[in-house]
Amino acid sequence: MQHILFSIENNVARITFNRPEVFNAMHQAMRTEILEALDICASDTSIRAVLITGNGRAFCAGEDLQEVTDPQGPSLNTIISTGYNPIVQKIRNLEKPVVVAVNGVAAGAGANIAIAGDVVVATASATFTQAFSKIGLIPDSGGTWTLPRLVGFQRASALMMLSEKITADDAQAMGMIWKVFHDETFLTESIELAETLAQMPTRGLALTKKALNASFDNAFSDQLALEDQLQTEAGNTADYREGVAAFLEKRKPAFKGE
Repeated sequence: MQHILFSIENNVARITFNRPEVFNAMHQAMRTEILEALDICASDTSIRAVLITGNGRAFCAGEDLQEVTDPQGPSLNTIISTGYNPIVQKIRNLEKPVVVAVNGVAAGAGANIAIAGDVVVATASATFTQAFSKIGLIPDSGGTWTLPRLVGFQRASALMMLSEKITADDAQAMGMIWKVFHDETFLTESIELAETLAQMPTRGLALTKKALNASFDNAFSDQLALEDQLQTEAGNTADYREGVAAFLEKRKPAFKGE
């Protein structure tokens, strides 16, 4: 892969956006590699958690505008329908926890890919910007769905219309992300977080993710029925049996993700 770094260690797949010279702005080839990496994460049973981050000073500055201004380049419709939409859908549908570690600037599509993660952390110097209005576009990559559900309608509307840059601390305070790590310890703590999730009951986490995905659209009674269904499924896993046995035997459980 030329535009991302991909590795697997301690049951964690690490996807690192790797176009630091353009703040990891995305073009078609890069998006294709991200999709390929996410497919590997879905199919490889040794992978039990995913960490997505960026190389250099930025997480992702969004779309590479050199691509959209190229007369021979893909249309906005193609860029969204074959690139950004599949990326955020694969992140949300992946039956494994996805940690997004925002290492710097997250702007435009980059900001909305970031908040599609299951657990989103940021380095203290990171910033988030819904930059679309500055060039006459609307937020994409699921942002108009995800952001209001995280921070509320008024905040989401203002952030999207004004395109104001916000700090990692502000993002945490308004519920956009989970936690801010100090710059010096950011990478180490992000990896440790992903490795912790990789040793947890993977199937149970996947079912939790499925329930959360459905929760914003379901009526309360429908969500209760879904919880009943998914809890029954979780109760039939080997990790559930191991968790109960470990609790009764007063020892640390050895989950296998099954």
